[in-house]
Amino acid sequence: MIVEEKQEMEGFWIAGAIRAIQAISYVCDLLTFPVYLVLQRPWEKRKKSRRVKAKLVSKDENSVTYRSVDSPGEMHVAMKKRKVETLDEMLLWVAQVHNSKRCLGTRQILAEEDELQPNGRVFKKYKMGDYKWKTFSEVERLAASFGRGLRNLGMRSGRNVVIFAETRAEWMIAAHGCFKQNFPIVTIYATLGDEAIAHGINETEVDTVITSHDLLPKFKRLLELAPKIKTVIFMEDQLKPTNTSGYKDGVTLVPFSDVIKTGNTLKIGPSPPKADDTAIIMYTSGSTGIPKGVLLSHKNIIATLKAYCDVVEIRSDDVFLGYLPLAHVFELLAESVCLLSGVPIGYSTPLTMIDSSSKIQRGSKGDASVLHPTCLTAVPLILDRISKGINENVKRGGPFKQAIFNFAYEYKLKWLKRGYETPLCDKYVFGAAKQVLGGRARLILSGGAPLSPDTHCQIKLCLCVTVTQGYGLTETTSCATVMDTYDRSTGRAGAPTTACDIKLVSWEEAGYRVTDKPYPRGEVIIGGDNVSAGYYKLKDKTSEDFYQECGKQWFKTGDIAEVHPDGCIKIIDRKKDLVKLQLGEYVSLGKVEAELKTCPAVENICIYGDASKHYTVALVVPNPRHLEELAENLGLRPSSLEELCNNPEIEKAVLQELVEQSKKCKLEKFEIPGAVKLCAEQWSPDMGLVTAAFKLKRKAVQERYQHEINRMYAS
Repeated sequence: MIVEEKQEMEGFWIAGAIRAIQAISYVCDLLTFPVYLVLQRPWEKRKKSRRVKAKLVSKDENSVTYRSVDSPGEMHVAMKKRKVETLDEMLLWVAQVHNSKRCLGTRQILAEEDELQPNGRVFKKYKMGDYKWKTFSEVERLAASFGRGLRNLGMRSGRNVVIFAETRAEWMIAAHGCFKQNFPIVTIYATLGDEAIAHGINETEVDTVITSHDLLPKFKRLLELAPKIKTVIFMEDQLKPTNTSGYKDGVTLVPFSDVIKTGNTLKIGPSPPKADDTAIIMYTSGSTGIPKGVLLSHKNIIATLKAYCDVVEIRSDDVFLGYLPLAHVFELLAESVCLLSGVPIGYSTPLTMIDSSSKIQRGSKGDASVLHPTCLTAVPLILDRISKGINENVKRGGPFKQAIFNFAYEYKLKWLKRGYETPLCDKYVFGAAKQVLGGRARLILSGGAPLSPDTHCQIKLCLCVTVTQGYGLTETTSCATVMDTYDRSTGRAGAPTTACDIKLVSWEEAGYRVTDKPYPRGEVIIGGDNVSAGYYKLKDKTSEDFYQECGKQWFKTGDIAEVHPDGCIKIIDRKKDLVKLQLGEYVSLGKVEAELKTCPAVENICIYGDASKHYTVALVVPNPRHLEELAENLGLRPSSLEELCNNPEIEKAVLQELVEQSKKCKLEKFEIPGAVKLCAEQWSPDMGLVTAAFKLKRKAVQERYQHEINRMYAS
């Protein structure tokens, strides 16, 4: 009784405080409105957001084609004038233009020390220094030396070379060294399993691999699976010497720095590529089977760079934080835009990025706090986790802080929709969240998968940044559509870039037609100079997915979109994700997963639909902290994660949360999961359940949990 009275009094006090804040904000709004109206000119922002961004260029009963209305930008025009057609020509040009400007930065690791944790355990933590920078002219010179060093090791023009390493400055230097000598680089994710790595190495017939100190031990096993490897070049560690003993006879191990030293002494000239030469054989992450090697030419990459420069606002004081895998086309192209535009790239890792990262000493600063980046890339999975982290921190702050946050959030959202900024709110309420990324972040580029509107909105509001979502695939060199700088919408992927046309083709089987109202719907087909020539050594698959028409190369994406009146598209489905239930309803598994990933209980989720049943079921990797809170609320003793996942009461509570989230997201009744299985193990690329880009391998997940799926349907 006393507790209830106390809670009631607390609630009454909080409500009163919020009403007082509302009254003060109302008075402030009245006093400052004329000033903000004149300074911020919100009508201009609203007009720019509404502008038509693409026009209809052709239409028939089965297809519609859209093209950007924008003209080539300043950088696009400059590249045409200079006839920059290859990545070699690009680096030579920018090294002349930006010469002594900072280019690639690596943070010093001074020492690795033991740190005692409150629970008595000891963890290895880094003592870190400042960023050390290489200038544009230094990077160009190092790349040229590395290319000559490779020639000295027996490489010849047109021969493939694998880069199998984490994201770092040496990765980019090695890649550009290869481009200068016309060695196509084969990129393979560092997180793939041994068989997938060996597949890429063997299929491309490479005998030279560039890797790193941390990944080198993998090759003791891999060399048995990839017998053609003769030379392994490794990027050194800042602290530890590399152990090169115990490797197979006939394989030479060479330090990265030695290749450059040798190249410095050689008089070998470059063997520059042509525009149509293959620059990269990029292996896709393989969500539906064995990874496929996508052929990306210099022409493809340059086309995307021009298009990105047309649509993304780049400022003279920008600094980019690089941490996503460079083996992913999205990160590689984003960093290449930085090189082209003279934007410094500071490298980081998820283990050292922010002050609370697992490898940062207590009281020390993470990479973002030292670098103060203005731009970075992110995939939806990372942004979803940041969003949930914000919610958890607010919740832990207590009822009053939660009420203040909710008021500020709704207040800022209201004014942003009208075209206004809220500087006081940003400084005093959201300032701490903004400092997590160093305090200067203004732009987050999101790609790799559709970003949910809720996450998009929360990241934009709480981190005080512009979140620009794009759509593209490895097969289209990461480029298809990008949100306009002034577009204030969420849940959309933007309009076609200047590099390509976007065609929607009716998919009658699922009822998606270009004649649909209010928006035309259909499969996305992309055509332009950014579209790959096809898959490496997969002639039949290339013929199936690619075709030539009207002098353009086109790619069938398998994604379903709707196009809005301003020319922007929204990805609404995927052919491979569609299942037909017992009563004839089609369920888009990917769409349902995207909506339910925003549920606080969910860390990852896979929806399964059996054609002989009338409902779906869910396999959920839960948020451990949220599960513990559920256990406490249900009066259960905190136990191991595995025990909580197997508890029927917890299972039932999570299912109820999924149902509530489904209703909130306005899912249809047949889309709402009818049963749930909680999976204690985190799905990782090593397990083979997600790709290196953390996309679900749906078939692999189904096979692993088939027994649980059968149990859910039986119940």
